[in-house]
Amino acid sequence: MDGPTRPTARRYTAPAVTVAAVILAATPESALADADGLPRVRRIADAAWAGGAIPVVVVSFDPDGEVARALAGAPVIVAEPAPVEAGPVAQMVRGIEVAADLVTETDAALLWPARFGWVGPETVTSLLEAHGGTPDALVRPSFKVEAGWPALVPITVLERMRAVAPDRLPADVLADVVAEGVPLRLVDLGDPGTTIDGDTPRPDLPPYGGPPEPPSDHVHEWGAEIADLPEDAPPGPPTVPYSAD
Repeated sequence: MDGPTRPTARRYTAPAVTVAAVILAATPESALADADGLPRVRRIADAAWAGGAIPVVVVSFDPDGEVARALAGAPVIVAEPAPVEAGPVAQMVRGIEVAADLVTETDAALLWPARFGWVGPETVTSLLEAHGGTPDALVRPSFKVEAGWPALVPITVLERMRAVAPDRLPADVLADVVAEGVPLRLVDLGDPGTTIDGDTPRPDLPPYGGPPEPPSDHVHEWGAEIADLPEDAPPGPPTVPYSAD
């Protein structure tokens, strides 16, 4: 068995929202860990892009340029992290700020810890769709009632996140902003990669269940844009480091 079974193509029309993907790698090693023959960060970036997230930002230390090389040819920005002493929340905020600076229409971001390398593009699209129906809510995928990643955070939550203490872990950061009144929506998407990280080989994941029903009334076609591209289509824009200057 090569891995969890994916659902067959379904046709939906996604709402018009602009949602970034912010991939958070604490170390170059976590970004470059193997994921079925690809660097984990590359696999995630490809899934985010295929699922409709834009822009895609990777927040990672990259002293030797290895992370950027792993992302060569992908439409991804590699951003320098915030100071380590500022804690995980500062890295989350940093990624959202970079995304909003790149695309001013960005109204939410998928916060995506790099260890969750098995999430499929269908899950990304479903989260974007759920955001279109509940734009003020923090949306998280779930698998067997457990909340998972990536977490979709509206841009309006940014100020609340800046007030979170630096010693809080990423899941605690989300819990803190929910405690401050941000609505939380859990969406059962049947994707085991949302809760089981890359330490588990992909063939050992439970079967992919797929969402029991679309997260909204909108319809989209999984992978339609990619399927329509000719095989000799040019790659996306090259990966470049981000600079606020």
